Amino acid sequence: MGVINVTPDSFSDGGWFLDRAAAIAHGRELISQGADILDVGGESTRPGAEPVGADEEMARVGPVIEGLAGAGAEISIDTSKATVAQLALAAGASLVNDVTALRGDPAMAGLIADAGCECCLMHMLGEPRTMQRDPRYGDVLDEVKAFLAERMEFALAEGIEEQRILLDPGIGFGKTVEHNLELLRRLSELGELGRPIVVGTSRKRFLSAISREERTEEERLPATIATNVLAYERGASVFRVHDVGPVGDALAAAAATLGAP
Repeated sequence: MGVINVTPDSFSDGGWFLDRAAAIAHGRELISQGADILDVGGESTRPGAEPVGADEEMARVGPVIEGLAGAGAEISIDTSKATVAQLALAAGASLVNDVTALRGDPAMAGLIADAGCECCLMHMLGEPRTMQRDPRYGDVLDEVKAFLAERMEFALAEGIEEQRILLDPGIGFGKTVEHNLELLRRLSELGELGRPIVVGTSRKRFLSAISREERTEEERLPATIATNVLAYERGASVFRVHDVGPVGDALAAAAATLGAP
């Protein structure tokens, strides 16, 4: 899953792809590097990010999704607003990546059920502006797993088909460095929920915290690769990344080594 942030303030590439042509060109480049899914977002969810109105979000993502529809990859819309998701689905998206796990907009679950599209439900403690203010858990894996199980049950009750649900533990979303590492260590336990697991560690700050010295976002690629390979070994099957080519090569090597089909 290649990331396309059509935002001015995303932590890694904010402002790079606000221009429609630049975002579309970037998406096509990610496809050439092996992206199966393009995740297009018009509202930053970095820690401390301010919310964006639906009209502005739609103006950012709509033309980009239209320009990438049919380009060779599935299109995902990264939004928690039903109006934005509806526009994106009409423009060519087929997956709704909702960081609120259907809690942010009461209309979202029904929209997804009616559209028959895929959805990704993610764990987040609080909301982006507050999620990194002293996050605490008793057992982070158990609590994240219970949350995802509950949200999946909610989705099913709303008419979303089980085979269309993906689950994301929300690395970096209301978690300390140790919380993130614990989730990665025990990621295989989430496989007991029976749905594909999405992992998003790409370029995140906790990777710098565990390095020998401070790293810029681009310098976090080696740690991004390592965490994605380890997540693959523990059962993850969708990898949300900025650097599709290098991570894809590493995952291919891991799959070949482990004897995966």
